[in-house]
Amino acid sequence: MQLKITARGYKAPDSLKKYMYDKLQRKERVYHDVLDTDIILSYEKKTQIAEIKMTLSDKTIIVIEKSEDIYKSIELALDNIDRQIKRFKDKRREHGNRKIADSLVI
Repeated sequence: MQLKITARGYKAPDSLKKYMYDKLQRKERVYHDVLDTDIILSYEKKTQIAEIKMTLSDKTIIVIEKSEDIYKSIELALDNIDRQIKRFKDKRREHGNRKIADSLVI
């Protein structure tokens, strides 16, 4: 998996980059289809924004989360990514089983 971190308007500290890298490494163990991940960190006045674009083998997921703390924004975005990937995998599994069942009925 390739990881690209961009901070707009400020320089992201190494501790924040390490935090994101560790979190995404754990996700990669669970979801093997992740090809690359782009993270964009920015802020508007007192709001910290984390945008994560994750490319899977056949789908792209984009999540934008805002909060008063960048770590909280990252956690919210990763939780949202988890839900979307789980839903995507469930749909793929369900459709795959349906195709097998349809071929057996004919």
